[in-house]
Amino acid sequence: MTRVPVPPHGPDAEALGRLVEALDGGADGARYIGGWVRDTLLGHDPQDIDVATRFAPREAERRARAAGLNTWSSASGIAHGTIGVVIGGKTVEVTTLRRDVSTDGRHAMVAFTEDWREDAARRDFTINALSADPLTGTVHDYFGGLADLAAGRVRFIGDPLTRIAEDHLRILRFFRFHARFGRSAPDEASYAACVARAKDLMALSRERIAAELLKLLAVDDPVATVDAMLAGGLFAPVLPEIVATDRLAALVATERAAGIAPDGVRRLAALLPEDAKIAEQVGARLKLSNADRKRLVLAASPTSAPPGERAYAIGTTSAVDSLLLQGLSDDARRAADWTIPRFPLTGGDLIALGLTPGPIVAATLQQIEKLWVKDGFPDRDRIDAMARAAVAAALDS
Repeated sequence: MTRVPVPPHGPDAEALGRLVEALDGGADGARYIGGWVRDTLLGHDPQDIDVATRFAPREAERRARAAGLNTWSSASGIAHGTIGVVIGGKTVEVTTLRRDVSTDGRHAMVAFTEDWREDAARRDFTINALSADPLTGTVHDYFGGLADLAAGRVRFIGDPLTRIAEDHLRILRFFRFHARFGRSAPDEASYAACVARAKDLMALSRERIAAELLKLLAVDDPVATVDAMLAGGLFAPVLPEIVATDRLAALVATERAAGIAPDGVRRLAALLPEDAKIAEQVGARLKLSNADRKRLVLAASPTSAPPGERAYAIGTTSAVDSLLLQGLSDDARRAADWTIPRFPLTGGDLIALGLTPGPIVAATLQQIEKLWVKDGFPDRDRIDAMARAAVAAALDS
């Protein structure tokens, strides 16, 4: 019988114990579920604990509050069976066991159940359907998730086409989980279903696609998985600009050499052509934030400027992006650790040196700033000398 070391640990142990007791954890009224069980079995450090319970959401909420715990809920959350319980400043999601009543590929209508297997059956992959007794750590596995976890295999529960029809985003989730947990080629049946239904991605909001794709790209090394996606035509419906992984593979190697963590936006840039217009179009299509769109555009605009000058002009994050994309691991590492200096002069300083207030002050200030950057950000004595020389030249002109 497989077991996991069960929480609680640390300063929040008492509160988590009260939650489990309130939900009759000792009588199988609650279990730890999904990612926490999976990651604990793999020896990873899970970031969150999710709890499933047989109690309806309002009853679960009442019991948690009666145990002295703070909770929050929303109308949408209650309808889908989820409340939040605040423990140690973080939210533990408590979700009532559910079964799907109807789905349309984007949303599901659910009904509550008390059947653990029925709840597990509606989940996406076998490795995500594991649950654990909160007191003994005994793992419950209804669909072969333990064997798949041991084999490094990501596999849909039941018929893959049915799972995809329930939620089209599961196509991208399959590849994200394969990139993270897979240790060989993708599961054949699951991969074939994703390829067959690739056009279903067009029905999803671009925000959901972007969020899932950036998570996929941010795993340690997504290159083999992205190659499999390209081979199956997965990008064609929504991101036809992605046609090769050569630059992505080079970027992954450079990030490792520099000791810089993976970043989904940077890696997306590596998959796109070095064309600022295309980068802007993709950023807009995926409805990325303005900051992330700017990063894509800057990454698609190569520069040969030195690292310091580059960082001063476009910011540390984009400078690191461009240096890594150019294979300059040492420069990228230095840029990542560098604090951008503040230009120390003001227009008032130039007026004090004799310039008449007006457009000439701003123009001269910009000229000095450019010289200061080109000169490698020298100290105050040097910039004061630059200022005196610039003011003298302006007065003579």
